[in-house]
Amino acid sequence: MTQPLSAGRTDKSAPSPVLLVVIGIVSVQFGAGIAKSLFDTVDPTTITWLRLATSSVALLAWTRPRLGGRSRRDWLVVLGFGVALGTMNWAIYQSFARIPLGIAVTLEFTGPLVLAVAGSRRLRDLAWVLLAGVGVLLLGLEPGDLTWSGVGFALLAGAAWASYILLSRSTGARWPGMDGLAVASTVAALLLTPLALGGHAADLQHTHVVLLGALVGLLSSVIPYSCELVALRSLRPAIFGILMSLEPAAAALAGLIVLQETLSLVQWLALVCVIVASVGATRDWGAEPSA
Repeated sequence: MTQPLSAGRTDKSAPSPVLLVVIGIVSVQFGAGIAKSLFDTVDPTTITWLRLATSSVALLAWTRPRLGGRSRRDWLVVLGFGVALGTMNWAIYQSFARIPLGIAVTLEFTGPLVLAVAGSRRLRDLAWVLLAGVGVLLLGLEPGDLTWSGVGFALLAGAAWASYILLSRSTGARWPGMDGLAVASTVAALLLTPLALGGHAADLQHTHVVLLGALVGLLSSVIPYSCELVALRSLRPAIFGILMSLEPAAAALAGLIVLQETLSLVQWLALVCVIVASVGATRDWGAEPSA
C-alpha cells in the first residue's frame, strides 16, 4: 500500500489522484452494467449480496480490523453505517432492474446533493437545488423509460447515500483506517443473507452467477474503495466531490456500452442539470471560508 507523502515532497512515480478517482468511477458503473445484465435471470438482491460479500471478504482480509475494546457507541455507529451501505446498494440495484442506469444514478444523486446544501442560507445553494429539480422534472417529460418503483428505489438509494456520508464521518472518527468500512460491509452482507440464501438461494447454484457477482464486487466496491483511499491522501475533498459528480455520466456511458441503453436529448439535458448542480454545490460546500 502506498504510504502518505511527507509534507513538501512529491512522488512523481505515484499515480495521479484524479486518474485514480476516474478509474474508480468507471469501475463502479461498469460493474453496475455487468450486474444489470444478469437481472433478466437473477434477482437483483442476489447480485447485491454477492457484491457486498465479496467486498466484505476482501476488506476483512486487507484491514484485519481490531474488534476488541470497542464502546457501545462505536458499535452503534458502525452498525448504522452498515445498514445505510446495505440499503444504498440494494435499493440502487432494484432501481437498475427497472429503469436505465444513467437515469437511476441521476436520481440517486439528489440525496448527497441535498445533503451538501442542507442548512445553507446562501441563495446560490438554493439555485443548485432548483437546477437539480429542473433536471428531475425534465426526466418526467419522457416517462416511457421510467416506472414509479424504479424512481422510488433510486430516491431511496439517494437518501441512504446521504446517510452513508454522514455515518462514514462518525465511523472514520471512531474506527481507524478502513476498519469501519470492513465491519460495515460485513454488516450489510449479513443483513441481506436471509434473502439471498432464502428466497433466492436457487440463483447461487449457477457458477457463472457467483463468478460474475464476485466480479461485480471487485469492480463496484474493492477497486473504487482502494482508488479513493489512495487518492484522498493528496486530493482535496472539494475536488474529490466534483469528480464524483461525473457518476451519472459514467453510468449513462456504461449503460450504452454494456446494455445498449440510449438516452434521449431531454434525458441527457436532465443528467447535465444534475451534474452541474452537484459540481456547484460541492465546490461551494468545500470552498475555504473567506478571512
